Amino acid sequence: MSDNSRLVFSTETGRIKEEKEKPSRPQGDGVVRIQRQTKGRKGKGVCIVTGLDMEDPQLKLLAAELKKVCGCGGAVKDGNIEIQGDKRDVIKATLEKKGHTVKLAGG
Repeated sequence: MSDNSRLVFSTETGRIKEEKEKPSRPQGDGVVRIQRQTKGRKGKGVCIVTGLDMEDPQLKLLAAELKKVCGCGGAVKDGNIEIQGDKRDVIKATLEKKGHTVKLAGG
């Protein structure tokens, strides 16, 4: 018998979906860190905001707000917010208004 013998449909319950595991993120120390990074981006700099203990929908809302305040693009990747350009001071001021402890990390 092969490993492809898993049940995908049942006449009693219909289609059977496997529960997807949520990716677990390491718990932060409560300090939000903002670092500037150009590695792998052809010299273009981005600010990476790490240490936010939020779920993905909340992170996307915060990223949208930061992008609007900074007037530039960005994305949410692997539980971190990436904002295009060197806007660390603006991001720090915005997050401190929201009550986060913020540190500028790296270069």
